This record gives sequence, structure tokens and C-alpha cells, in this order.
Amino acid sequence: MNTYINSIIKKFLIGVLAFIPVAVILQLLVFVEHIASNIVVFVYGYFDSYLVTGLLFIFSFASFAYVGHRVSIGRSFIVGSIDGLINKIPILNTVYRVTKKIVNLISGHEQTGAREVVYIEYPKEGLWVPAYVTNKEKNKYILFVPTSPNPTSGFTIIVHESRVVKSEMDIEEATSFIISVGVDYEKAHEVDKLN
Repeated sequence: MNTYINSIIKKFLIGVLAFIPVAVILQLLVFVEHIASNIVVFVYGYFDSYLVTGLLFIFSFASFAYVGHRVSIGRSFIVGSIDGLINKIPILNTVYRVTKKIVNLISGHEQTGAREVVYIEYPKEGLWVPAYVTNKEKNKYILFVPTSPNPTSGFTIIVHESRVVKSEMDIEEATSFIISVGVDYEKAHEVDKLN
């Protein structure tokens, strides 16, 4: 009986974990919608005119797009100021720094080879899995090995460069491969490179 209950609980938890990516996307959409609606409500509360509300909304949208553009080509003064302020707050600076590195890894703004995908033998020889290169240190690769079907969970490992086989997949293709549990494999010809 306990085995049956444990099996049901385990399947329930796996089901919950499978919805984490969907929940993250929904939270991002709700967050953006919340910001946009708050701007409209805030502006419309002061200016009882759809024209002024529309113009201020367009200005706000353009401002966010401009900051995004500045961040993508280098550094934004606004974001740099916020970084400087948050870096002075003891506990928040650690959470902020790590979160920012993860966002940069996913968005492709990290310049340390973070957009690279490789294959490694894991968890034992003869079994190959794709991994994201998160950092390189001399002749060692620091890798994040995501798990299927939820690529937000996984393992961080350090391996020698001789144990890595480079992949032609980009991070989006690798993520799709992992989420689809191997069904969506655009670079299937790479199997021949794996011993």
C-alpha cells in the first residue's frame, strides 16, 4: 500500500515539475501585462484623455525598448545605476547577480561561451547527453546538464575538455531536444560523432 501511495505522490510531483516551464512563461506574461495595464491606469488617472494615455504608453514602450537595445549592445546607464545600488545591499546582491547571470546565459548576452552546446558521457561512459557550457576555466568546462522533460532542473559538473564533444546545436535546439525527450532532434547526424 505504501509503495502505491509513494508511486502516486512521485507521479504527482513529476506532473507538477512538468508544468514549471509553462508557469514561468505565464508569470512573465502576467508580469508584462501587469506593468502595461498599471502604466495605462496610472496615466489615465491623471489625464482623462485617450490620446495622452496612448502617447504616454507608447513613450513607456519605447523607453523599455531603448533600454533593451542599450543592454544588448553594451551597457545602459539606467541598468548600470540599478546594478550599483543593488550591489551595495548585502543579501539582495547575491540573488540579483546570480539571477542576472542566468538571464544573460539564456538571452545570449554572456560572452563566456555560454551559448555553446556540447555532448558528454553522463552519468557513465557510453551514455551521451547534451549539456550547456556555462563557463570555461583553462582546460576545464563547467557544464549544466539539463534533465528531460524539464530543462530547468539538472546538474552542474566540471569536466576536462578532452571528455567533451562539441555540438552544432544552439541552445534553443538543445532545449527543444530535451523538452521533447529526443523527438525534436534537428542535428541527428551528430550521433555519428559519439563513440
